[in-house]
Amino acid sequence: MRHRDTTNLVDSELHWRPAPLVYMLAGVAAAALVAAIALGRWQPVVFAAPLLGVLASAPLQLSRTRIALDGGGVQRCFETEEVVLSIAASVEGGYALLRMRPEPVAGAEVRVEEAVDSGAVPAGLRLVVSASRWGRFPVPVRIDALGPAGLARASVTLPGGEVFVYPIADPQRMRLPRIELPERIGTHPTRRHGPGVEYADIRRYAAGDQLRTVNWPVSARRGRLYVTERLTDRAADVVVLVDNSLQAPGPATESLELSVRGAAQVAQSALQAGDRTAVVCLGQAPRWLRADIGRRQFYRIVDTVLDVGEEHIRTTGTLAPHPAVPLGAVIVAFSTLLDTQFALALIDLRKRGHTVVVVDVLRGTPFREDLDPTLARMWQLERSAMYRDMSTLGVDIVAWPEDARLDQVMRLLPQRRRMMRVRR
Repeated sequence: MRHRDTTNLVDSELHWRPAPLVYMLAGVAAAALVAAIALGRWQPVVFAAPLLGVLASAPLQLSRTRIALDGGGVQRCFETEEVVLSIAASVEGGYALLRMRPEPVAGAEVRVEEAVDSGAVPAGLRLVVSASRWGRFPVPVRIDALGPAGLARASVTLPGGEVFVYPIADPQRMRLPRIELPERIGTHPTRRHGPGVEYADIRRYAAGDQLRTVNWPVSARRGRLYVTERLTDRAADVVVLVDNSLQAPGPATESLELSVRGAAQVAQSALQAGDRTAVVCLGQAPRWLRADIGRRQFYRIVDTVLDVGEEHIRTTGTLAPHPAVPLGAVIVAFSTLLDTQFALALIDLRKRGHTVVVVDVLRGTPFREDLDPTLARMWQLERSAMYRDMSTLGVDIVAWPEDARLDQVMRLLPQRRRMMRVRR
């Protein structure tokens, strides 16, 4: 997947400084003058005079020169994919010879595929960027400018573009908890009779039944009209809740990797099933995205989790906003459960009548150093007690161990949950 937004135009003014040629001319002229004084002869002065004239005219050759950079804009791709950034720089309001080169980008590999130095045409650079891990990667370029006479030079670093790398989601389908689905056609089979493909029962024909539902073989055997009833398929509303609050250094910080990949997998699975999917991020810079369907919604969700793009909505507070969570939606949260405010947000969602499922992305203890075995065991017991207390309130929690996939973890959830009255 490769997607490119509009290019960005950057304008910057150059600040000139002496070029190496100036120091060379000054050194040669000074040596000639010293020789003239030491020898008492006029010939070295004649030799140094043109050099001094060139140095005196150097400030007059400088002009206010501006650089216009046509960057590569914003490009999106998945991990290990390569995208191409085409960048061009030109001189406005002056004269200069330009040369561009990319700056190193932490976490990404930048390779120059083609470079053009400016002469009669603007300087150009064609970069190939790839990253092995998801994230947001600004790609800066350094522009070196040389004055018309070679006596002045300038350097400036400008943003050449941005690359948003999406995580590769596990293709395994997720099984949602059994809930009362809204009246919307989807792919989840239910026990209700209606339009669908799964056989349910046979009954006598009633006024108003469509003729295409008549079971003619059965009607012929029984001498009366009988129709075939089928189980209807419904769609669900799924909200991915991500805890992006500040975490302690060590395993708690590393759990962000699991949260992003888990959110991408849940969103991909729900959207492939035709379910409306939304995302809410609580903690630092709370934000949310409206529920929608379609392939583009997947990219919007990942943009919201990575805090890029402009389609999500900013919010305040520690609770999920009411407009962000559709009525009767299934909440799938990813958290280390170390922040009390996030736990209160989960309880609030359960009180509104939603089915809340939490995936614990904290593997081990949240301490950088290894604990004593007794203290580690006490930590695990307290964690199990928290699981039990949250389950009593109606919030199911499952751990995500290293040797299990997310779809396998979700199968451990109970399929029946006591319904609560929805409070808006």
